[in-house]
Amino acid sequence: MTEWKIRLAQPSAGHAIIAAVSPVIEAWIGRGHGVLTFRITQVLSGHGCFGKYLCRIGREQTSVCHHCDGGLENTARHTLEECSARAKPRRELIAVLGGTDLSLSTVVQAMVDSESAWDGVASFCEQVMLTKEAAERERELTSFPSRRRRADRQRREAAADLRPP
Repeated sequence: MTEWKIRLAQPSAGHAIIAAVSPVIEAWIGRGHGVLTFRITQVLSGHGCFGKYLCRIGREQTSVCHHCDGGLENTARHTLEECSARAKPRRELIAVLGGTDLSLSTVVQAMVDSESAWDGVASFCEQVMLTKEAAERERELTSFPSRRRRADRQRREAAADLRPP
């Protein structure tokens, strides 16, 4: 626990999630409920089908949200708090959390405090990320050729790595 606290005090990346988890790290580790899923991790870290992240790693040409008309940067925060395409699951999440503050620190605190809040966040993340992933796959099929070739090459290379020696 001490080593984790030291590492969290001197982060090289992930400042937002560290700021959200650090105040409740002991409760987070000691909680008796909730499983940290792949999609929860994507939303908490911002690494997933978010325009900002995809643009940074060269998978998108722009970081603008493809799902709403706001012309806003597509980040995990935007998806959680603002994106009009996520209004229905957001309303459901707000009902479970009992408040409209969907900042990362508030959401993490609620997840630690309550199994129903954890389940609500997990449901939101699964529902939203599944639709974002499907839209990403669709865009990939119709996208500029260099992106498709890169994805195809990466799949071939990954498959080659799984072959026995």
